[in-house]
Amino acid sequence: MSEELQHECGLAFVRLLKPLGHYQRRYGTALYGFQKLFLLMEKQHNRGQDGCGIGCVKLGMPLGEPYIFRERSAAANALSSIFRVQTKRFRKLTRNGTLDPADASSVKAEFDYGGELLLGHLRYGTSGVLGDASCHPYLRRTPWETKTLMVLGNFNLTNVHELNERLIEHGQHPVFGTDTQTVLEEIGFQLDQAHDALYRSLRGRGLAGQKIQSGIAERLDLVSILRKASSGWDGGYAIVGAIGTGDAFILRDPNGIRPAYWYRSEELVAFASERVPLMTVFDAEASLVREVPPGGAVLVRRDGRVEEARCVEPGRPAACSFERIYFSRGNDPVIYRERKALGAALVPQVVEAIDNDLENTVISFIPNTAEVAYHGLMDGLRVHRRHEVAAALRTAAQEGTLNEARLDELILRNWPRGEKIAHKDIKLRTFISQESDRAQLVSHVYDITYGVVRETDNLVVLDDSIVRGTTLQQSILKILSRTRPRRIIIASTAPQIRYPDCYGIDMSELGKFIAFRAAIRLLERSGRERLIRDLYEECRREITKPPGSMANVVQRLYAPFADEELSSEISRMVYPDVPWWRGEVRVLFQTIANLRASLDPGCGDWYFTGNYPTPGGTAVANRAFVAYYEKLSGRTYDLLL
Repeated sequence: MSEELQHECGLAFVRLLKPLGHYQRRYGTALYGFQKLFLLMEKQHNRGQDGCGIGCVKLGMPLGEPYIFRERSAAANALSSIFRVQTKRFRKLTRNGTLDPADASSVKAEFDYGGELLLGHLRYGTSGVLGDASCHPYLRRTPWETKTLMVLGNFNLTNVHELNERLIEHGQHPVFGTDTQTVLEEIGFQLDQAHDALYRSLRGRGLAGQKIQSGIAERLDLVSILRKASSGWDGGYAIVGAIGTGDAFILRDPNGIRPAYWYRSEELVAFASERVPLMTVFDAEASLVREVPPGGAVLVRRDGRVEEARCVEPGRPAACSFERIYFSRGNDPVIYRERKALGAALVPQVVEAIDNDLENTVISFIPNTAEVAYHGLMDGLRVHRRHEVAAALRTAAQEGTLNEARLDELILRNWPRGEKIAHKDIKLRTFISQESDRAQLVSHVYDITYGVVRETDNLVVLDDSIVRGTTLQQSILKILSRTRPRRIIIASTAPQIRYPDCYGIDMSELGKFIAFRAAIRLLERSGRERLIRDLYEECRREITKPPGSMANVVQRLYAPFADEELSSEISRMVYPDVPWWRGEVRVLFQTIANLRASLDPGCGDWYFTGNYPTPGGTAVANRAFVAYYEKLSGRTYDLLL
């Protein structure tokens, strides 16, 4: 994706199943878990650069000793910073004689992250404000181990306002502005309820002191707690939590929107947002890394027992398709296969756009995440050309015209020609905040290879997806036009993005989508502005209904137009304003049918079709149109309309 897009947090969790001394003897360090946590987070650093946090729970600590720890940072390079600071602390404790690194019990007693249960989070902010306090994990600290709770997640809930009302009904005073706090407090409330009921029961049997604490810890029904807490949640989520006793869990939404994987060996249990980090960090075969089922939970009890449970009734499978298209690392075996298929699926459109003139066409990609799909496109074009050659050879043989000259013409000409045209030169992300300033500088993010593209050539450039189109117009096409081709074709492996997301990706404002703006322009140019007003009034009526009763009114905006009409309008909208080039620009998009054929069954496509897997998604779509019409800015699911 050539445009910067906020998205998808990263989760990491390591639970050691052996005493720390085991890892000291086998691996030469009692910080085995701490080191693996860092690697698991580093392998997912693509998933969050707004901040990060780590946590640790030490099992069986003596009374009076701290047992739960947390560190968070929203600084630049927060991941490296946090682990660098903790490593320095460890070395300082070693130098001054407070800690003996060869003694596992000393490491556990003196170093905050020398524990058995470690968890980490990489944050992309989709709600709330940025800062250390907005980073996960969130901690609910109490004098009771059985009530102390730490949670982190990759999620967004569409009905936070209603859930906060539920907290108020419980008698709480929730802090508005973040669904993470809402999740923490709801799980915490249910944990309190279960704890207090067990306390009264055990107290009535005459138990006291540590016996009552142990009795509560043994009897806590985590599955029941999670079921009650998550009832009524609407959204996509993968949530990791740990209780002060050492019990831990990962919980996934019923539609499987947010990804979650887990791995178990004799030595540990680990969770992550992606499969490959678990494979790489723990040298695990793909078959040993399992997906947390939609609506399911994996529980790791304080005694090391691992349980799988269903906490929410599964819904229609709707895994985020952008994980496949862009977000997840491309070295995952499934992701790699799917991205190649997405590239190959574009062959018919590309061949038509270049008039089947492969000899005078250069094919490339931008950004680097589109490279796998590029290889799929190149493979598909080679297959296409081989079929053409085979058919021509058969015809020439039948006609008796097959000679050396004809063979040379067929075999040596018109083959796909791939080149590396765009190079990412520098990184302009966090220090440019104003759109106007960013527009001035963004054209220098990429540089090009000169002298490869001829003025008679088509230049086909593959992109993962096109969201807003501003970077395409203001930067990418300006850069590519310096090669002076006769035609530039931008081919998107994703279909036209027409509808807002509300499950964890920061793209909820309709007015920023170029496909939406294209539809509005076509309506206005054809004198059908009244339809826009009618849709606004209908959306206004819809958002007064319960979410489960709403229809997605925004789908009617696109109904008058064929996909090709919108693509043509988008092509006109992104044409670069440069004095040195007046060639043709065409923007191609993947079809919905090809998207579904390329991805595993069960992937969601609401960004492209408006068919949301939860009622809250439909509500957000209608609210987004109202916000657009009323010229309101901000994340749609945060606005009070």
